[in-house]
Amino acid sequence: MPAAEATALERPVMRQIWRALTFLHWRYDPRVIRPLLPGGLKLDIFDGSAWVGLVPFELADVAPPKLPAVPWLSQFPETNVRTYVRGPDGEPGVWFFTLEADRLIAVMAARAWYHLPYRWAKMNVQVQGNRVEYRSERSRLFGKGHTDIAIEAGDAMQPGELDHFLTARFRLYAASRTRLAYAPVEHAPWPLQQARVLRLDENLVENSGVPDPQGEPLVHFSRELKVRAGAPQWM
Repeated sequence: MPAAEATALERPVMRQIWRALTFLHWRYDPRVIRPLLPGGLKLDIFDGSAWVGLVPFELADVAPPKLPAVPWLSQFPETNVRTYVRGPDGEPGVWFFTLEADRLIAVMAARAWYHLPYRWAKMNVQVQGNRVEYRSERSRLFGKGHTDIAIEAGDAMQPGELDHFLTARFRLYAASRTRLAYAPVEHAPWPLQQARVLRLDENLVENSGVPDPQGEPLVHFSRELKVRAGAPQWM
């Protein structure tokens, strides 16, 4: 199937800026990941493999489109564990196993409105030149899970087919009981950079219901991207 393409949102309900974002991706046997998906979603594979991503970054300017951002509440770190799927209508998107965030209000709002598996965590992102460090520790209210990651960003890159597959996603999926929902997302093409891992200590993936990843991850980095999101829609 062709790569996903962004379409302009007529009625966005949220704007965000994603900063200092790192994609860490591992290959998985599709037979391992497919049973973890809800009914109605089809696993999207590339080169015969499912892909699971660990994605830490910092959110900023989180607010409705025409309202000012609220200090403190509108900027915080997030880390998600995800894989790639297609919905009943064949549209590609993202399925999240967890989304960790450092604001309890944001966690509860996203769980209630978008039906996404957000969890509260104590988190920190530090940027020093090309070196970026991410740390998180999930709140005991939501179980165990931590990350301690450091990467070094490199040169800008021209994305290939796999890079687009992993990053050009303009729909997120969620589920509530037996129903599926999706929300559209709008953003420009990712300004991707090469990156290398300096430190990777995490158990967040396996504590989000996915088998522990094996081997070295494929790494991408992006300094900043503006995003708009639409309201969830039931399918």
